[in-house]
Amino acid sequence: MRRFAILLAFLLAALPVAAATRAAHPVSFAGRADVQDFVREMAERHGLERAALEAAFRHAHPLPAVIKAIMPPADPGVRSWQAYRSRFVEPRRIAAGRAFMQRHAGTLAKAGARYGVPVEIIAAVIGVETIYGRHTGRFPTFAALATLAFDYPPRAELFRRELEELLLLARDEGRSPLDYRGSYAGALGLPQFLPSSRRRFAVDFDDDGRIDLAASPADAIGSVANFLAEHGWERDAPIAMTVEVAGAGVQALVDEGIAPRRTPAEMSAAGVTFTATGAAGAPLPERPAALVDLVTPGAPTEYRLAFRNFHVITRYNRSSFYAAAVMDLAAALSDQRVGREPQAGDALAQTR
Repeated sequence: MRRFAILLAFLLAALPVAAATRAAHPVSFAGRADVQDFVREMAERHGLERAALEAAFRHAHPLPAVIKAIMPPADPGVRSWQAYRSRFVEPRRIAAGRAFMQRHAGTLAKAGARYGVPVEIIAAVIGVETIYGRHTGRFPTFAALATLAFDYPPRAELFRRELEELLLLARDEGRSPLDYRGSYAGALGLPQFLPSSRRRFAVDFDDDGRIDLAASPADAIGSVANFLAEHGWERDAPIAMTVEVAGAGVQALVDEGIAPRRTPAEMSAAGVTFTATGAAGAPLPERPAALVDLVTPGAPTEYRLAFRNFHVITRYNRSSFYAAAVMDLAAALSDQRVGREPQAGDALAQTR
């Protein structure tokens, strides 16, 4: 019995050492059946070298911090438009955005002319995404995407596709897939493009022969503008208008979603009346729109008549809050009046 007690004490004492050893040398993805199936598929589908893929997976291991970051909160609470807006339309981001616009005025003008997207909208997207490059993420992209592809079943299909796109991107650029750094979800550079968007929409806007979304603001500017244009941005067309609404059909129109389907006249025929609030006397454009509600608990709901360009912004991030925040930050960046807090739906965001 005494010998057993001594042995048990030894094993218990060794547990922290073993745990520390595992933490210092975490288990890689290599050898897992699902990973081996993926390696075989990539080799067969794209002609990628199997040995190189296996080596990459040997040098990568699951990242618990990625799973923690992507998991929805246990208590999601109630969404608040005013709280969300205050994260992005605030003095530090506005000041950084104006400095960015001044520093890259020529490049922004070139992108605006080529793609038809207002320069403030281009700058606002980059500001919302990374505060102009301050927060682009430090996660190893290959390991982050592999973690989500193989250890996060709710979105495994999406992230397997993005992992595949990262491997193809690395081949396109002659780089190791282990070289990339970005967000926990695999987004890259100033505009936070996923690898699929990086391959499809990113452009070499500084004409140096390569695309660098991490270190070239010009490439980031051109790529954001190209992304929006490719998703259907309409030059010189409205984005959205802040409106007051009344009538029994309001909620039914909101429930139709953010894709523009009905003109204001058709909405009025469905029993909803509108009054534009952002620009005095502004007429309601007779073009397809959606009715978007921006809800803040304990405060009046803000409504926007959202046109095609608003919907295009949601292709970047499928959230009406996101698109409205981009609008409002763009309005703030265009408003040079000192000491004035730009209001939702200011002139630039409404009329362009």
